[in-house]
Amino acid sequence: MSTTHTPNVTPLQRYIAEEIATDHVDGLLTRREALRRLALLGVGTSAAAALIAACGDQRKPAAEPGQTPAPSSGDTPSSQPPGMANARPTQPITWPGPQGELQAAWAQAADSRGAVLVIHENKGLNDWVRSVAGRLAGAGYSAMAIDLLSEKGGTGAFQDPAQATAALGTIPPEQFTHDLNSGVAQLKLRAPGQKVAVVGFCFGGGLVWQLLAAGALGVSAAIPFYGPLPDNPDFSGTKAAVLGIYGALDTRVTGSQPAAKAALDRAGLVNEMVIEPDADHAFFNDTGPRYNPTAAADAWHRLLDWFGRYLS
Repeated sequence: MSTTHTPNVTPLQRYIAEEIATDHVDGLLTRREALRRLALLGVGTSAAAALIAACGDQRKPAAEPGQTPAPSSGDTPSSQPPGMANARPTQPITWPGPQGELQAAWAQAADSRGAVLVIHENKGLNDWVRSVAGRLAGAGYSAMAIDLLSEKGGTGAFQDPAQATAALGTIPPEQFTHDLNSGVAQLKLRAPGQKVAVVGFCFGGGLVWQLLAAGALGVSAAIPFYGPLPDNPDFSGTKAAVLGIYGALDTRVTGSQPAAKAALDRAGLVNEMVIEPDADHAFFNDTGPRYNPTAAADAWHRLLDWFGRYLS
């Protein structure tokens, strides 16, 4: 649920700013660092302070700056993230996109039963996103993690992750849609005759919803992980089966779940909404401070079951 309604910004731009503010409220960023990152997005000091205050009204700080929050109750230590034991290697690939060369990490399954486009968080294509593609390939689904900063030189061109996030905030929503559609087409070339799915996390989850609203041609299944919902979405142009995954503690995003469900039902789409208990935003990312191994394992099981039903 959006905390602000700043004019002249897209829902995804607003989401990025709110995510930075919430990270400060939760003690994951100092105020100075949060203000620096918001300034990179073009948010002035007074507007940034107001945004932080608004996000603070929704959440209480979980830890002091620089500390990692304790695991949620019910979490159990895990030696490996779900699917990692069988993960396959990825390799960099490129292809001509609609506005320039596109980059991605490609993981070929040994006996592919479908193909999956992986959409990264607001930090771009990093090692964690590559690992997700590798895990999907290990589970039997050839996967490609696209770099949506390709036209700006790629994620690797940014030494400061905050600069990569800010750069994503400058890209028009329609460019993301064009690039994602190109990614789907590239998957169909690399996995001929196989059905295609999309999965995205945080910012990438929001782009899954955006792609669905744009029609998501050629997509048979979609799984947005705790992604922000576009304003007034209309999913009537797609036929994808949608599994939405949320964290119960992530009220900012999970508050949009009823509207997402209603929009999917209006479009007559097969869908299921899952809210993981005791899980917060970004609970699936094992490199982040909100990782919840119990919720991540359950979400992985549900993801594979969904793909088994609608891709294989």
